[in-house]
Amino acid sequence: MELVLKVYIYTDGRPPIFHQPHLSGIYASEGWFMKLLEGNRQFVTRNPEKANLFYLPYSARQLQQALYVQGSHNLAPLSLFLRDYVNLLAAKYPFWNRTRGADHFLVACHDWAHEELMKNSIKAVCNADLSEGIFKAGKDVSLPETTIRNPRKPLRNIGGGMRVSKRPILAFFAGAMHGRVRPLLLKHWHNKDEYMRIYRQLPRSVSRQMSYSQHMKSSKFCLCPMGYEVNSPRIVEAIYYECVPVIIADNFVLPFDDVLDWNAFSVTVAEKDIPKLKEILEAIPLRRYQKMLRNLKMLQRHFLWNYRPVKYDLFHMILHSVWLTRLNKVQITD
Repeated sequence: MELVLKVYIYTDGRPPIFHQPHLSGIYASEGWFMKLLEGNRQFVTRNPEKANLFYLPYSARQLQQALYVQGSHNLAPLSLFLRDYVNLLAAKYPFWNRTRGADHFLVACHDWAHEELMKNSIKAVCNADLSEGIFKAGKDVSLPETTIRNPRKPLRNIGGGMRVSKRPILAFFAGAMHGRVRPLLLKHWHNKDEYMRIYRQLPRSVSRQMSYSQHMKSSKFCLCPMGYEVNSPRIVEAIYYECVPVIIADNFVLPFDDVLDWNAFSVTVAEKDIPKLKEILEAIPLRRYQKMLRNLKMLQRHFLWNYRPVKYDLFHMILHSVWLTRLNKVQITD
């Protein structure tokens, strides 16, 4: 990839939907990728004839903020907007029609309104849910959802997990009770066991004593249950704060599973096994847990947003997944 890959970025489209990255919040992954790719000299080419891939530089977050009417549940304006955009590219340039968009890709946390791009183009999306029929394994890419609170210091407070002997909490979760899984987690474990710290939002009386990040750094396992969608920013947060993630989301395709062995640094628990959660975690031998924690610390660099891309960081990992997906499609076609 380092020697071969060239990406052409369409200049068409006006901000804020196009070419204006959103760099904070839980949907920051798409914005940081846009920012870093548009400023990249190694992989980007201005000559589309030399390109292996074509990037559609729009932000699903900005699209939602500009066109979606809150509470309407009507995605038609977003779909029509993207359809018109694709039609414009297809009429103006020969590249979309040449492969019917198979060498085009987007990077967007939400999978909203992607009908026009669904059939052939590569979607790097956070909601990598096999059960909905939108995300296709082998064609699309699972995008890590990263929470960036300070865009000027995206790596602030990363690391600092406590020694294993100084982690009094077996499992920790705090968050909103949306989706089908989190209420079950609360029902079975809230105030049921002192070693299972399961909350709605972290109560002020608790956070005054120990912050959210300190809870993660002081816990052996950090629970990452799905919300409305299968993805959770807690997976990457757990990696940042050096807490072994426990993923509770059936049908979720984990990011970079083509190159990372998630069993080496995380635990996956079926939704039906939530009542047995403590039993499952306590059954993990200490030696295996310690190895998982070491592995997690070593691969932390694959999930970092650096102001200037560093080899093997999150920018490179996403680009590599898109590139590998395209290569596999070409080999299958041939």
